[in-house]
Parts: sequence; C-alpha cells; structure tokens
Amino acid sequence: VPFGSFYRLQLLPSFKRGDVAPVASKIPSHARYLLIGGGTASFAAARSIRARDPGARVLIVTDEPDLPYMRPPLSKELWFSDDPSVTETLRFKQWNGKERSIYFQPPSFYINPEELNSAENGGVAVLTGKKVVHMDVRGNKVKLDDDTEIAYDKCLIATGGVPRNLQVIERAGEEVMSKTTLFRKIEDFKLLDKVSRNIKSVTIIGGGFLGSELACALGRRCKLMSVLWFLSSHGTSLMLRNETFFSLVCYLFSLEGVKIISEALVKSVVAKDDKLEILLKDGRLVKTDHIVAAVGLEPNVDLAKSAGLEVDSDFGGYRVNAELQARSNIWVAGDAACFYDIRLGRRRVEHHDHAVVSGRLAGENMTGASKPYWHQSMFWSDLGPDVGYEAIGIVDSSLPTVGVFAKATAKDTPKAATEKSGTGIRSESETEDTAVSPVASSTPAPPTVGHKDDYGKGVIFYLRDKVVVGIILWNVFNRMPIARKIIKDGEEHADLNEVAKLFNIHED
Repeated sequence: VPFGSFYRLQLLPSFKRGDVAPVASKIPSHARYLLIGGGTASFAAARSIRARDPGARVLIVTDEPDLPYMRPPLSKELWFSDDPSVTETLRFKQWNGKERSIYFQPPSFYINPEELNSAENGGVAVLTGKKVVHMDVRGNKVKLDDDTEIAYDKCLIATGGVPRNLQVIERAGEEVMSKTTLFRKIEDFKLLDKVSRNIKSVTIIGGGFLGSELACALGRRCKLMSVLWFLSSHGTSLMLRNETFFSLVCYLFSLEGVKIISEALVKSVVAKDDKLEILLKDGRLVKTDHIVAAVGLEPNVDLAKSAGLEVDSDFGGYRVNAELQARSNIWVAGDAACFYDIRLGRRRVEHHDHAVVSGRLAGENMTGASKPYWHQSMFWSDLGPDVGYEAIGIVDSSLPTVGVFAKATAKDTPKAATEKSGTGIRSESETEDTAVSPVASSTPAPPTVGHKDDYGKGVIFYLRDKVVVGIILWNVFNRMPIARKIIKDGEEHADLNEVAKLFNIHED
C-alpha cells in the first residue's frame, strides 16, 4: 500500500507505567480525516483511507499514551514469552516462532502532528494522551480535554469501550479495588504481570474469552500460584451450554493447574488480613490475593450527547446505517458501533476481526466508496499453542447447541495453523470471499460417548429457531469460509452431523 513519505514522530515504542507520551507543541487546527480512538479500528481506517487517497492527511486522537497496537496478544502470546523484559519490549513470539511487536507500526511510520498539514504527501499522525470530550457536528469540529479545538471534514468514532466491573467489587471500597484488575490496555497487562509474580493466588471472574485466556495463561506461567476461575451457570461463558465442550475445557485447564469453580455467583467481597474474601451466594467462601474481573465491555459512547448520536438501547454503542455512518460526515467502527446484520439482526461485536474489517470499510466509505457492511466477522481464542478455537456468529450460552467431535492430530493446533498461515493474528487473512464448494467427508459421525481423545477437535453449532446462527470450530482451523456460508444461507438442517462433514473433521 503506498503511504507516501513519512517523517519520524519522536515517540518511544513503549512507555513505563505512569509516563505520558510526548506530543507535539502545536496541535493541528484542522484535519481532513479525524479518527477518534487509537485502537485497531482507527488504524485499519487510516490504512484504508491512505490506500484510496495516497495524499490524505489523517489525524488519530487517542487518550492512551501508546501508538496504535493490537490487543489480542495482551491475553495470549505475551504471557507465554520466556523473555523477562517482555513487559518493556512488548515483543512476542507467535506460535510458529516468528517474533513481532504488539504495535502495528513503529514510530517512524507516523508523521509529527504539527507537520500533518504541511507534509507534501500527507501521512498519518497520532496525538497521544488527549481525549475528545465534545463534538460540534454542525460546525464539524471537536474539543479536547485541554479545550483545544480541531476541525474536520470527515470523522470516525472508534472509541472502543471500557471494562465492566462487578457492582459488589465497586461497592467494596478502595482496598478491594486496589487488588482488582480490569483487563483491557497495555498498562493492565504490565500491572497484572507484576502482580502475578508477587502473590500466591489469583481469582479470575468471568467465563468469556478474556477470562478463559487469562486463567490458562496465568495457570501455565505461574506454577507456584493458585489460579481459580469463577464461572456462573447463566453467565457469559459460551462453553457452559455444550457439556462436551465444557468438559474438555475443564480437563485442559486442570492440566494447567487451574481450579474451576462453577455456579459461582459473587455476593460480597471484603478485604481481611491482607487477603480478599469472596463470599458466594450459596455460602461458599474463597480467599484470594488478587481478583481479575473479566465480565465484559461497556461501549464508550461519551460523545453521544454532544454529537446528538443515537445509542442502541439493547446492545449499546452508536447506531449506524449499513455503511457504518451515524450521521453526515460521521462514521463509527469497532466495539462502539451497533450495526444491522442482514442475517442475524442488529448486533454489536467486540472482536479483533470486526474492528479490522469495520475500520477498513469505514475508511473506504469516508473516501466515498459507499459500501455496505455485510461481512460476518470471526473471532478466535488460543489457550496456548496446542488448543484454540475460532468462532463466528452468535455463540450465546442461552442458545441450544449441537456438537460433533473427532480425534485430533498434530496439525490440529493453533501452532500448526500459525505455521501454515504465517501469522498469529488470524483475522489478518480473513476476507469477504465466499466459501468454495467443500467436499464432505464420508466418515460417519463419532459416537456420543467415548474416550476424551475422541473429542480433540470438533464443531459446535448454536441454534435459534432451528437455524444455525453461530459456530465454534474447536481445534479446527482454516475452515471459516465454510462456517460463514452456513450462517449466510440461514437454512434449517435436519441432521447437523451431515453439516459437520463439510469441515472434514474426521480426516487425518
């Protein structure tokens, strides 16, 4: 992609906790393309804008002290690094052994904000440590937290979200809060890494992707520390509905030294004798040194009031049209966008692939492409180099499921998939291409009972009104186009064992 000439932005690739990144003394008063938020969606939009308009001047404003970076490694590969300086370098090895940085691009990729409007070939500038607090949509300008105003021609809101907390923890007081981590940013990774090296026990609350990844990572790295993973039967865990899938996960986590506590509904948390005492609603008492609350994300819609933008009452986030536009000259992408899925209805998605694809599309539309968002984004979770799953659609634990499993081979691991694709961020290779006509395996479906080795890989279908609306591929990789096509077709299936054959899970 031609990005033209770039000037070096004097920013360090990483910062110590508490530091603030240096910013230019003069903030540009105008940006043709203004991107609010410094995450994946903003970076994808910037690249997309520059690809279609090579001379474009793009300004990214972020309240974080860091340049745009990818979040998935914060709960995955960074924890498996054997480099003691990983928290400073923020470099990690993918499962295939290739090393890369958490940052999308080095500082030299960007230009200085004060040179943005004078750069001959334009460029991308990042204004760090600044927050947009007000939008004047009629005047096409925003106000920062230091009262600086920036005018724009086109604006993208990609503000992401903030981690939710449990009310019982919020009400428990400062001492409990000081021993609780809400995991989202680089600084949260650094803090939890430091804490985990100096405590004897940690409790992960939350059965979703983040909770499972952190429980596995901490269990594997900190063998001398007790790791507890709290799951509630009606909570966020996508694994609980399918008993086979849940049993597999429990077994794998036990190998890592993680103790799973199910039916764990927290009633209260108090600090006592330098410990945290967690009282569950059924009377069980758990003592721990530290809590990690991984109970979901609250979309950041702080600008809704001043901008006059509609927030969806059911899913949160800014409501956008098919082209991800909230109103004239304003688009929304990533976690903060609530869009209409032509197959699954209105949705809000909090995954890396959605941020990449929606950011890219928003950037194209900001340059006049007028494309609808019809992509069915995927998401993935790796529980180390040997176990992982990819998913698409709605994988809500309240939905009925059907699982079809088979024996796994050495090629059925995230490590093998990474070696084949060359990248650990698997959504980078995701496209909107339709699936080729797959050749179904003639091997019969596996028995419903058997040895645990018979369930090393599989497909879990999530159903709504007898129609498949979500699919998890357990240790099955490079089959996402097939899953996407099944959801796109929206047909009822009399025998999902036959549908599972499309993934060839019974082939060696």
